[in-house]
Amino acid sequence: MTWLITGGAGYIGAHVARVMAGAGEDVVVLDDISSGVPRRLPADIPLIKGSALDGGLVRQVLAEHEVTGVVHLAARKQVGESVEQPARYYRENVGGLTTLLEAVAEAGVRRFVFSSSAAVYGNPPDVDLVGEDTPCAPVSPYGETKLAGEWLVRAAGRAHGIATVCLRYFNVAGAAAPELADTGVFNVIPMVFDRLTRDEAPRIFGDTHPTPDGTCVRDYIHVSDLAEAHLAAARRLAGGGEGDLTVNIGRGEGVSVRELIDLIGEVSGDRRPALVEPARAGDAPRAVADARLAAAELGWTARRGVREMVESAWAGWCLHHPEAARH
Repeated sequence: MTWLITGGAGYIGAHVARVMAGAGEDVVVLDDISSGVPRRLPADIPLIKGSALDGGLVRQVLAEHEVTGVVHLAARKQVGESVEQPARYYRENVGGLTTLLEAVAEAGVRRFVFSSSAAVYGNPPDVDLVGEDTPCAPVSPYGETKLAGEWLVRAAGRAHGIATVCLRYFNVAGAAAPELADTGVFNVIPMVFDRLTRDEAPRIFGDTHPTPDGTCVRDYIHVSDLAEAHLAAARRLAGGGEGDLTVNIGRGEGVSVRELIDLIGEVSGDRRPALVEPARAGDAPRAVADARLAAAELGWTARRGVREMVESAWAGWCLHHPEAARH
């Protein structure tokens, strides 16, 4: 089999490409390099620079590389930006997926893994664990495009005999190597790193939530575990496994914002106390994955803990921001 990985030069995509290639899978990457970094990929993984919105290019890649399965990660993923530019998010995330699926169906590709997100749940109800049957109520255009993407993937699967897996992953962190670290400052761990590097205290939004220490509780997943989940999904489909599967990808363990900031202080050596600011409207007090279905259906469970996520993320941050290591 040959797998096309869209967005494969991105932070998550490069980890997926490396894990799949390292496991003996033939992979080819399509990435428009809007946020991807070509040097994240080994030289022996073909990289085609272009967008999933370019139907002609997608058809050419599928044919020339004799693609038999697709792992689709290419998407815009900043929640705040999606609120400001909803049309762009629908055009690129849903439009790109539409164009890709049309080409996949025409080419007779019958295996498709879709990178979804826990953002489809929005602010889940007050439950201990968020299961796949928890109602989906996204609160941002980004989350809406992921939910619409799932609907489209399942519909195309039914219409064209494509076996599909949708992976709803929670908060991704860490890096397999410093050079593969996330270079954006859009998630909580790099946001704390950024403030410490600028000699500013971390921020906590609200400390009166109904949680043990009053701060929001979230599920964090190491990007290497996430990459292995994509490999497990691809191999399920390659082995003739039943499609139309949607699973959460998380650790099933909650970490509070205060616990996370304390751990970052230990790892970075900067233990300054966090500033507590008013809670943000709509923040769910707790959002932790029920990951049992992934274990049952994919034979996958997360193996790495939060300390490993923070330590590897800090090593990557210091590589890209040498001033942080000297701070």
